[in-house]
Amino acid sequence: MDAASLSSSNAGRSRCPLQEQHLQKKHSRENLDRFIPNRSAMDFDYAHYMVTDGRKGKENSSICSPSREAYQKRLAETLNMNRTRILAFRNKPPAPVELIPKEFFSSGSNDKPVKARRHIPQTSERTLDAPDLVDDYYLNLLDWGSANVLAIALGNTVYLWNANDGSTSELVTVDDEVGPITSVNWAPDGRHIAIGFHNSEVQLWDSTANRQLRTLRGGHRMRVGSLAWNNHILTTGGMDGKIINNDVRIRDHIVGTYRGHDQEVCGLKWSLSGQQLASGGNDNVLHIWDRSMASSNSATQWLHRLEDHTSAVKALAWCPFQSNLLATGGGASDRTIKFWNTHTGACLNSVDTGSQVCALLWNKNERELLSSHGFSQNQLTLWKYPSMVKMGELTGHTSRVLFMAQSPDGCTVASAAADETLRFWNVFGAPEVAKPAAKSYNAEPFAHINRIR
Repeated sequence: MDAASLSSSNAGRSRCPLQEQHLQKKHSRENLDRFIPNRSAMDFDYAHYMVTDGRKGKENSSICSPSREAYQKRLAETLNMNRTRILAFRNKPPAPVELIPKEFFSSGSNDKPVKARRHIPQTSERTLDAPDLVDDYYLNLLDWGSANVLAIALGNTVYLWNANDGSTSELVTVDDEVGPITSVNWAPDGRHIAIGFHNSEVQLWDSTANRQLRTLRGGHRMRVGSLAWNNHILTTGGMDGKIINNDVRIRDHIVGTYRGHDQEVCGLKWSLSGQQLASGGNDNVLHIWDRSMASSNSATQWLHRLEDHTSAVKALAWCPFQSNLLATGGGASDRTIKFWNTHTGACLNSVDTGSQVCALLWNKNERELLSSHGFSQNQLTLWKYPSMVKMGELTGHTSRVLFMAQSPDGCTVASAAADETLRFWNVFGAPEVAKPAAKSYNAEPFAHINRIR
C-alpha cells in the first residue's frame, strides 16, 4: 500500500458519518514567541504606583485592619486602580460611533408590533373514512353549514358530522331508482339542507327534526349536480344545462330560469350580496347572471358569457373582501385559476397550476386562496393574493381532491377525495379577535330588531 492510500484510509477512519465536525481555527498570531509592549496603550503613572507604592501596601497587609482594607478596595474600584496588568500589548478598540443619533428616530416606529408569520400545518389534523364516495368531478357532495355540521353524500346516503362534539348521524338513504345523491347544500340558517338526486328531483330536509319537508319536481329532466341558496331562493343546476330559481316558500316553486349552458352545470355560486350568480359548465363556459334580470316567463339573458377556460368550469369562489371579484378553476385540460371583474367581465389574471382544479376557497381573514387538485400530486395549494405566490402545499390524499368545504369560523377546511377519505386541515389559522365596540347608551332600545308594521 502506498503512502497516499494509507493517509486517505487513516483520514477516513478518523471521521464518523453524520457527526458534526469541529474544525480548529488557526490564526497567524497563535505561534508568535515575542510579545512587545505597546507604549502608547500603557498608563505609566499607574505602572509606577504598582511597582513602588502598590508593592508596599501588599508587604504591610498583615498589619492593616479589616476596615482599612475595605476602604482601600473601595477607593481602588472608584479610581480604577484595581487592575492587575502593567504592560499592554494592543490598543483598546475604539468606542462605537452612532451614525444617526437616537433622537432622530420617532418613538412610535419602534412601538409597532411585528406580526408573527402564521404556521401552516402540512398534514391533516383529522382523517375520517368516506366509503362509497362517488368519484365524479361534476358533482358537489360536501358542504359545511352555519350550525357547524358537515354534510357528505356517500352513495345513496347523506351523513351529518357534528364538528362541535364529533358525533355522526344518518340523515337520509334513498333507493337506487332515486339515487345516487348528486349534490348537497345547506341553507343559510344551518338547519335546512337541500339534496339533489340522479333522477332530477330535489328534496328539502330539516336536519334538526330529521324529517323531509318537500320534494321539488318538474324543473329538470336529468340529474341535479349543483345547488346554491340565496335566502329563500334555491338555485339548481342540472345535466340538462338548465339553471332554475326555486322559491321554497310557495307551491309553484319555479320563479326563474337561466339558459346558456349546452352541457351539464357543475358549478353554482351566488355572490355575497345575492345580486349576481356565477355558473360553470362542462361546456367550458362561465356565465355571470344578474338577479334583477331574472324572469319566470322567459329564459334570462346572461350578464357576461366568458369562454376563456378550455375545460369544464366547476370551481367557483366569490372574494369575501371585494364583491365583484370571482375566482374560477378549470378542469384537467385547462389547469388554470382565473380571476374576473364581474362588473366588466374582464379577466384580471390567469395562473397555470399544473393540474386539474377541483375546488376553490377564499380565506375569510387573510388575502389568501386555497385550491384542491387532481393528478399528479392530489394536493391542496395555498396561494397569496394577488401575487399568487405559493404559501404551502398540503399533501396526504392519494387521489384527486374533488370537494372542499370551510368551517363557519373560516379556520378549518374539510376535503373529500376519490381515495374515500375526509380530511380536516387547519390551513387558515385562528381569526384575529376583534376589539369589542364601545357601547352607545344613546341608541334606541331594541334598535337591532326589525319592526313589524
